Amino acid sequence: MQSMDRISILPDYDIPRIICGGWQLSTGHALKQALDMADAKRAFETLLEHGFNTFDGADIYTGVEDFYGRIIRERRALGLSIPQIHTKFVPDLKDLEHVDYGYVERIILRSLDRLGLDRLDMVQFHWWDYEKRGMIDTARHLARLQAAGKIHVLSTTNFNAAELEKILDAGISIATVQCQYSLLDRRPQKAMADLCRRRGVRMIAYGTLAGGFLSEKWIGAPKPDIGKLENRSLVKYLLVIEDTLGWSGYQALLEKLRRLSAELQLSISDIATLYVLAQPGVAAAVVGTRSSRHIADTLKLAGRALPAEALKELDAFVADFPMIEGDCFDAERLPGGKHRAIMRMNLVDSDTGFDA
Repeated sequence: MQSMDRISILPDYDIPRIICGGWQLSTGHALKQALDMADAKRAFETLLEHGFNTFDGADIYTGVEDFYGRIIRERRALGLSIPQIHTKFVPDLKDLEHVDYGYVERIILRSLDRLGLDRLDMVQFHWWDYEKRGMIDTARHLARLQAAGKIHVLSTTNFNAAELEKILDAGISIATVQCQYSLLDRRPQKAMADLCRRRGVRMIAYGTLAGGFLSEKWIGAPKPDIGKLENRSLVKYLLVIEDTLGWSGYQALLEKLRRLSAELQLSISDIATLYVLAQPGVAAAVVGTRSSRHIADTLKLAGRALPAEALKELDAFVADFPMIEGDCFDAERLPGGKHRAIMRMNLVDSDTGFDA
């Protein structure tokens, strides 16, 4: 079996091009059924043993940092390698005007304690409301903790290009920006890819599988009732489909992906992820890991790339459909909008979960 391709983010830090994602393990994500956490643990450990050694989580993916911490402590006790952990710092919407260094330090120290680490490998910063003062100062607080040795890599998540550039212009070094990117949601192509090219920031993509909609399971299926979907990922990405390809265009895309799947001996999900990994500026993709069912499929991504002809065909197809309005994550911030309605913005000390 081929090893997973890796890419350098900083001179002293590299990552596999596939990162194991943990949002689907957070409390509040599943709407219809409980998860088998023992099976999820086996899945993460299997991927780790095959070189997929970087796990993505967040301070407000309730239970996920603790879950990773158990894996780290058990493997450390056995003398085994431990994963790199990418977590997040996401101050509550209600707290934004009052975030100070003490607030930031409290959350970072809490993440360190949950994970059982002395230094966080990566912290990805998010700010819910650009109209609220304090974003730049908060980024500086994180940089101060980085200088103190509590954070290795400082990054961002769910910023648009204009606001990310303000942080960069303030002299704060940002290594990566995590953003939603898939065949269905191509907003990073509007401005983010160019900004990252100009400023030396790499993109980490999430949502490449659109919560599972980009898979064989949905070929020929009728449009589901949004109220009957089993988890928040599917709710989120059904809204994406509505604003981009529509259900009929989405089904046409699945048919195209099914043909490519047969030709390339890859699953539809693999093709969808490899498509995003081929986009300019994309360093890695976060692939949700909640069970062992799809581990073999994920392992097939090692050493693979889509042929140029397949990329060209997919680009030409999706180019005929609209993108979601606005830049990266703008629709999710829009007051009263349907995309914002599923966001949960006050979670620092609660028992629920956050979306990427």
